[in-house]
Amino acid sequence: MSYEINIGILALQGDIEENIVATRDAMSSLSLNAYTSPVRYQKELESVDGLIIPGGESTVIGNLLTLKSGIRTTLQKRLIQGMPAMGTCAGMIVMAKKAYDSVVGKMNQPLLGVLDIVVERNSFGRQNESFEANLPIDGFEGEDFRGVFIRAPSATKVGTNVKILGRFAEKVVAVQQGNIIGTSFHPELSGDLRFHKLLVALIMRSRKE
Repeated sequence: MSYEINIGILALQGDIEENIVATRDAMSSLSLNAYTSPVRYQKELESVDGLIIPGGESTVIGNLLTLKSGIRTTLQKRLIQGMPAMGTCAGMIVMAKKAYDSVVGKMNQPLLGVLDIVVERNSFGRQNESFEANLPIDGFEGEDFRGVFIRAPSATKVGTNVKILGRFAEKVVAVQQGNIIGTSFHPELSGDLRFHKLLVALIMRSRKE
């Protein structure tokens, strides 16, 4: 059976093109009639079946969401109502309920507050301390997932409704709360499509409900 789905990439700031390519590859491998589109405005957000909030600078993304009329409220509403979404690195921070920085402490940055986690920014160090690591991911068969960590955060607290998918150095680096996936690392840079396929599976399930 052929399905047509539209996965949006929040295109306010960050590694947008890499996510578009990885999402298209994932959908092609699943033989889906699907496409991706950048999301910058409320009207575009209303038409997508799922969304990726990419890595970048979480404060900038949060501020731009606040400045753009209607998009922040619409995004919060759609996520609460069950729209599947994945936030990677900065995207995970933006979706969290609370965030603080490993160096400066409390951050007064705008957050969507839809993912019941507390995030520590720069949990593994700054830009020059970026690294890659093999990660066992709950639910993924086969070899470990190659995580690409760039100024990566981690989840220091998770709510009871949040499933921990992966850890590194005893820190939580991948979570799922119903329709929402959050990763500290950048799946779109790994060459491994399993997280993007997981998002597609959530979208397909939501369309059948």
